[in-house]
Amino acid sequence: MPYLSAAFAAVPEVTPVPQPLQQQLGLQRWMVAQSPAMIALGARAQQLAGFNLPVLLLGESGTGKEVLAHIVHDCSPRRSHRFLKINCAALPHDLLESELFGYEAGAFTGATRTKPGHFESCDKGTLFLDEIGELPLALQAKLLHVLQDHRFTRLGGRQELFADVRILAATNVDLPRAMAERQFREDLFFRLNVFSLHLPPLRERQEDILPLTEYFLERYAAELRCPHRPLSPALRECCVRYAWPGNVRELENFVKRYLIFGEQAWLDVSPSAAPPSGNHAEAASQPGEGLKDVVHRVASEVERQTIARALEDCHWNRTVAARALNISYRALLNKLQLYQLGPSAAAARPIAH
Repeated sequence: MPYLSAAFAAVPEVTPVPQPLQQQLGLQRWMVAQSPAMIALGARAQQLAGFNLPVLLLGESGTGKEVLAHIVHDCSPRRSHRFLKINCAALPHDLLESELFGYEAGAFTGATRTKPGHFESCDKGTLFLDEIGELPLALQAKLLHVLQDHRFTRLGGRQELFADVRILAATNVDLPRAMAERQFREDLFFRLNVFSLHLPPLRERQEDILPLTEYFLERYAAELRCPHRPLSPALRECCVRYAWPGNVRELENFVKRYLIFGEQAWLDVSPSAAPPSGNHAEAASQPGEGLKDVVHRVASEVERQTIARALEDCHWNRTVAARALNISYRALLNKLQLYQLGPSAAAARPIAH
């Protein structure tokens, strides 16, 4: 959530916000953070909220740029009006233009009636343009015009319209490089870069990993109607030490899988890594054993120990254990036969907690 250059000096380095001030600002309403960098960014977003100027949010994909955009909107005088997110990379050029600016009847084949665009529907609100670095050059020119005087025309129209919309923009693109390669307009950049906030990747703010994990565990246990699974100390350490190249989004997806599959979900995060507990099977390959064989062997052992742990927790009530594992009773019986599990067999090898 590192593309800083001299051009991004619009916002100076922010002094970390002390904990009492963090509570006073009420940042917990919008974000889960313990790192000084993220607390400071949240405070700065609140400070910028009251000024009717664009904000440019920079950082890797999945770092939480949309969260900061919501803070800016929710703390602004526009909070009672609409907040609308548009992904500039998700729509073809022609469709994106009609979505943003609307179109008149007869503007193109199939346009049987006039349709207002997002600028009109978001009047007095906030428009969040995600992936702004992917916006086609032709649309960049039109967006620049709107930023200058809040006026635009619908596709196929002649009448100039006015919309009071605040623009927030986000990108993971290296904008100075894109400008050097003439893929992004310098004048648009300087219009957007009145204020800029750079979100650090999750690997650079390890203090946030476990609080985010706990938040996602509580949230998705309720949403998915799964039993709450606390992380073992070994798995907590793995989470903190992992680089999370997909940032918060990758961590969020891991938690969803963990709630369903238990510690076996870690293999989806890092297939070549050893399981989080020292009591699991060794990940090192045996002579003549390929990578797929290693992963299958480790996954089977993780599954065996997960089932054994569930049965121990349920005092070997197989009906309750099957429900906790989210599998059928018959499937559990098959697994017990496959792994030759019984009360004595499970006790023979300790299960890590």
